[in-house]
Amino acid sequence: MKYKIQNSQIKARTVLVNKHKTCISLEEEFWIELKKISKNKKQSLNEIISKIDLTRSVPLSSAVRIYILNQIKKIKNKSN
Repeated sequence: MKYKIQNSQIKARTVLVNKHKTCISLEEEFWIELKKISKNKKQSLNEIISKIDLTRSVPLSSAVRIYILNQIKKIKNKSN
């Protein structure tokens, strides 16, 4: 399987995490996937990121990427 590696831009966005404003920097592709997850779960980005923040043991941006990856894996496993 071939993967096309694009020159992805990292975008910083301000989010409200457990009632505190903070900035998260993620590649645009991760923001797109996080928005899809948010829509499917009918939860705001702030709600999802706040839940991630409560259980993380790595920097928040890394924790969000791992969360997104795990969500994609769950969807893939359900379809197999």
